[in-house]
Amino acid sequence: MSTEKPHYHGHRERLRQRLLERGAGSLADYEVLEFLLFGAKARGDTKPLAKKLIDEFGSLAAVFGASVQELQQVSGVGDSTTALIKLIPEAARRMSKEAILEHPIINSWDKLLDYCKIAMAQEKIEQFRLLFLDRKNRLIADEVQQTGTADHAPVYPREVVKRALELNASAIIMVHNHPSGDPTPSQADIAMTLEIQGVCGKLGIELHDHLIISKTGHRSFRNLGHL
Repeated sequence: MSTEKPHYHGHRERLRQRLLERGAGSLADYEVLEFLLFGAKARGDTKPLAKKLIDEFGSLAAVFGASVQELQQVSGVGDSTTALIKLIPEAARRMSKEAILEHPIINSWDKLLDYCKIAMAQEKIEQFRLLFLDRKNRLIADEVQQTGTADHAPVYPREVVKRALELNASAIIMVHNHPSGDPTPSQADIAMTLEIQGVCGKLGIELHDHLIISKTGHRSFRNLGHL
């Protein structure tokens, strides 16, 4: 009986050593995915599947943003692979959230943007997220209040204010994503933001900003002069 190891064993070891010696930055996108797939496929060559996934979805980020159904339409992707792929962005989201919990959000704006991009940029439907802050601008709660369609998520000013009062929040930051990739606010976005700002202002709740997140960038209503 042959004792020769399959060719991928040597490849895995070389990839592992490169990671340890030169850091993860030395890996190409498909190699990052290939390495992660080791955890779902103890045997076999994972390079072809890693390349197939990136070709199918267009980028490493898009692979992580794909739905369970989309992933399992790709030949060779089963439950174990799907579960592993969906776990990675959740781990990144939690790590990023911990970073914004350490300091007042106003003083950690770049970290907040990183968190919002991880949490929302790859979503294929609009989400309306609320970040509730205390008097020291520390995060009390982070909640997705509404989800909608590919180009609309319903927003109810009464519900925004009601939840802020329930949490005894002193300020809020509104965030929603544009799955189209264009973060430019619509007139409806601007009108809704000003309405919520007006209602919150009467109750002593400050609207710090409204952020629009997309795959290509972000927009801040305050920086745009809408607040």
